[in-house]
Amino acid sequence: MPGIETLALGDALFAGLSTVTTPTGIVAVVETPRFRAGVPTMSSCVMLEDLQDPGNLGSILRSCAASGITDVLLSKGSVHAWSPRVLRAGMGAHFMLRIREDADLAAAARDFPGRLLATAPQAPQMVFDTDLTGTVGFLFGNEGAGLSAALLAAAHSVMAISMPGKGESLNVAAAAAVCLFERVRQLRQ
Repeated sequence: MPGIETLALGDALFAGLSTVTTPTGIVAVVETPRFRAGVPTMSSCVMLEDLQDPGNLGSILRSCAASGITDVLLSKGSVHAWSPRVLRAGMGAHFMLRIREDADLAAAARDFPGRLLATAPQAPQMVFDTDLTGTVGFLFGNEGAGLSAALLAAAHSVMAISMPGKGESLNVAAAAAVCLFERVRQLRQ
């Protein structure tokens, strides 16, 4: 390809560079996009605090892209959004989003022009009874610890997801999907 440097590698070297068991035969080095930290330019966003699991982050990015959210802010303690496992789980969603890594979520929450919505298992208000329309920022926390007390306090509404079954909790990626697509449902009405 014109303008792109290509190299042919031996099988052993290629296998050493690949991060998957069954590689496709192509490895690339690309510069990842960098967006300015701060409040998103779009009306609604997702803020993720200290997410650790690459699969969860990739799934959340897919749900954001599919539900029309284009801005995602990740705290300094979160998994790298462009790591191979997150890229695989994201299935191309990265290229439809503005992802801000190492974001100061407390400052972003303070400056956000809309309503901030958080989830917590014991919240008295259900996500299905909360107005998710308008300019909203969804706050989701670490898989084990949830949101910090500071971000939870910054939320205008704290919601729970109804779980009539015997499950104790939802995976953060599943919880994000429920919230994002409840917003889609409400916007269609």
